[in-house]
Amino acid sequence: MSAFRVGIGYDIHRTAAGRRLRLAGVEIPDAPGLSGHSDADVVLHALGDALLGAAGLGDIGELFPDTDPAFAGADSRALVRDVLQRVQAAGLAVHNADVVIQAERPRLTPFKPAMRAALASLLEVGPHQVNIKAGTNEGLGAIGRGEAIACWAAVTLKQTHP
Repeated sequence: MSAFRVGIGYDIHRTAAGRRLRLAGVEIPDAPGLSGHSDADVVLHALGDALLGAAGLGDIGELFPDTDPAFAGADSRALVRDVLQRVQAAGLAVHNADVVIQAERPRLTPFKPAMRAALASLLEVGPHQVNIKAGTNEGLGAIGRGEAIACWAAVTLKQTHP
């Protein structure tokens, strides 16, 4: 096994009135939430898939299926903690994480420091090892119409022991 491994993840959810919006574990006020079986945190879902992919451990749909009532309303932070434990048990640790959030609204720049700190804490790394980028879809497609929010995540894992 090489010393470094790379994984990518992607998730998208429709917006849903009457639900809270949580991104990277941070509640974003005054915005419609996202529809989903769990808390629908697209950042943490993409990040979980990136971690699992880098470690060669499958994907979040296999581990936490949306057909399982046990995960109804689940806090995605708990799911990522579970994923991180599996990654660590495989002899790997997070080296860095990079996230791109696509949302027409709300504007996410004011929340980026809190999201970065939350992800760093969750991943057990320093804030300098996490980056958050946010952009719009320039009015194009479901994201551009404000009907959905998407996220891409990339992580690099380093081997801690053979």
